[in-house]
Amino acid sequence: MAQSIRLLTDPEFEEAMQRQARLRVFKNDHIIDSNGIIVRFDNRTVVVQSGIGDLAYHAREECEFFEVKKR
Repeated sequence: MAQSIRLLTDPEFEEAMQRQARLRVFKNDHIIDSNGIIVRFDNRTVVVQSGIGDLAYHAREECEFFEVKKR
């Protein structure tokens, strides 16, 4: 079973990006992106890559970001 860790702060996003941690992104309590990695982020947007040429731009205020760790 996987463990989900919520990402809130810039250092948490930076660490997840450096480790190429896999993410789940939720919006309005629904998964809108899964198994991608953070390519870049700023205070308004997080860019997630799920595959080659598959980039998604998610608003930080509207979404919740969780790092998925395998136990």
